Amino acid sequence: MNFRTGFAAGAGGALAAVAAGRAGRRAADRVVARFEARLERSVRRLAAEAEQGGPLVRAALAGARALSDGKSPGRALLSFGWTALKETLKRIFGGGRRGGLVAIVEQIDVGAPCRLVYDQWTRFEDFPSFMKKVISVEQASDEKLDWKARVFWSSRTWRSTIVEQVPDRHIVWRSEAAKGRVDGTVSFHALTPDLTRVLLVLEYRPGGLFERTGNLWRAQGRRVRLELKHFRRHVMTRSLTAPGGVEGWRGEIHEGEVVRTS
Repeated sequence: MNFRTGFAAGAGGALAAVAAGRAGRRAADRVVARFEARLERSVRRLAAEAEQGGPLVRAALAGARALSDGKSPGRALLSFGWTALKETLKRIFGGGRRGGLVAIVEQIDVGAPCRLVYDQWTRFEDFPSFMKKVISVEQASDEKLDWKARVFWSSRTWRSTIVEQVPDRHIVWRSEAAKGRVDGTVSFHALTPDLTRVLLVLEYRPGGLFERTGNLWRAQGRRVRLELKHFRRHVMTRSLTAPGGVEGWRGEIHEGEVVRTS
């Protein structure tokens, strides 16, 4: 092979390599374009959902935006983590659009007559003897009660006012407290002569740091479920063995006024 032939062969190979390289880059560009299009759609979707989502949705949006802006995956991950932290702190210290209101709905079936279950519930001052977090309950009057309960390693006090009470049917109350308050309704439903369903609906408005931290992790719902189980255990092991000793309040309250005392 002479010089000219070798040069031509080498040039042809170089041109082929360049062409192959360009084709590869075009293919890579198409892959990147498709990825960027999917990413852009994801960002738009996340943006539409972010207003209704929680900290993780907003954090995912921040991470996706970081990727779409050309940041490395590592930096995008940092954006995700930092936004999650900020949104979590905002929930704890800044409250939410709904004013920090937490709705809790729980029910439990108790193997006892409805009247006995209702009467035991109205003995509020007995609560500390079987509920783990209730320290004390003092009944100032038929419709007003002063509560003290544990919250983490601290304690909270509040006053509740019964605004509606009908024997064997339901009790509705409102509360006042410096740090968080709980309004609610408890109703009693006779499923059979010896089986009663207790339905508890609470509206919890956390006030202090501990309450808001618990609110974030929905600790109140777990606590309510546990306390209802303690109530059932007490009725099944104590009240049923001596039903004559359970003397409940059979009065009636409407619009915060006692209309019947027994």
